[in-house]
Amino acid sequence: MRSRTHRTCVAVACAFLGSASRAGADGLDPPWSPEGMVPLPTWARSVAPKVAEGGDANDMVLFTEANRGSPRRGVTARRSSLPLYGQQRGPGCTGPWWLVGPVAWACSDSAVLSASDPTTDDAFANPSLPYFFVTHSDASAYASREALESGAPDRQLEVGWGVAVVDQATVGGERWARTSKGLWIASADLAAARVSPFRGEPLDGRLQDIAWVVADGASAWPTSAGPPKGKRVAHPDIRPRLQVVHALEEVGAMVRIEDSAWVRRIDLARPTMVTPPDDVVGAHERWIDVDRASQTLVAYEGPNPVFATLVSTGRGPDDSTLTPAGVHRIWIKLLTSDMGHAERDDSDANYSLEDVPYVQFFDHAIALHGTYWHSDFGRARSHGCINLSLADAHWLFAFTNPRLPAAWTAAGPTSSDLGTVIRVR
Repeated sequence: MRSRTHRTCVAVACAFLGSASRAGADGLDPPWSPEGMVPLPTWARSVAPKVAEGGDANDMVLFTEANRGSPRRGVTARRSSLPLYGQQRGPGCTGPWWLVGPVAWACSDSAVLSASDPTTDDAFANPSLPYFFVTHSDASAYASREALESGAPDRQLEVGWGVAVVDQATVGGERWARTSKGLWIASADLAAARVSPFRGEPLDGRLQDIAWVVADGASAWPTSAGPPKGKRVAHPDIRPRLQVVHALEEVGAMVRIEDSAWVRRIDLARPTMVTPPDDVVGAHERWIDVDRASQTLVAYEGPNPVFATLVSTGRGPDDSTLTPAGVHRIWIKLLTSDMGHAERDDSDANYSLEDVPYVQFFDHAIALHGTYWHSDFGRARSHGCINLSLADAHWLFAFTNPRLPAAWTAAGPTSSDLGTVIRVR
């Protein structure tokens, strides 16, 4: 995805700009209050979002200070509650601000005190939902069961648009699916996404000889001479695309991957060892290197590589879809984000993808994120973002900073939790 096209994803990200334990004789120290403020009630153990009109619990937007003018720190999951550490007065909130996490304040205008324990679920353990694609150009979507039953659609969908399904029901003898956005779509108008099982490789501090087959139907040859010149020869030993291999020796245009198996160098993707950029200062600071030429990504701890995988960067060649080179830090992490551009007339650029998982923005609207709509890793094909398999996106989401505390769906960096460095070259 590219910054000039995925406007929905930009809007979501720009809207957002382990909790510490509290010990005491009864397991919890009482939350603090500054002198002059009415102490917090002794029964209060957590902070929860106010229930909106209609009975739905919203999320809470968190700030880095007890001040609505301060940078946004993160967003909570709906119907979750956060630990209560203290309170104070501050601008932009008619009531008190409540401290609910590391450098995280919630305004009491949109939250309430609760006697319940804080939510401790690991929010990013598995946010991925069953994904589906619209298969018919005249597919209708209904905003409620009432609209569905009355036959009054709220919008029309286009072929190829991706949705995440959270519920299914039979209405009027027909099977319907409800998306995470509350839209009802006929199940007959949807096809399940085939999520790629591909995942990268953990490393022991060295890149060693790792490589992946990225050509379709790559042949293996018995010697470094490769295919005989001037004649077509059948070779039954075909290597499947995305197979991980070990590059043991390189002679000319050929690479040995086993004792008697040679493949063409152009049929492989191989990451290369690089030194940290100047922005990485800690001896063990984590950072990520993305090589557009080989379509590979390597995660490092200081100078030591710990993980490598294939990616899909922007397809180019123009700037609107090319992943730009540069060194940046992650400025926001979102558990999921909607991405799309439904305003273009050409079908290739007119897309809509809901609940893209494990999104990490680092260069304006350029992000690392999971991908459920293709498995073409090792080839440039995105609108500018760096596409990852869902397994790899999950691994990297846990690897990078800022950390996402329990019950949060978005988190921004702080002075003590800087965003991880991402270098694209």
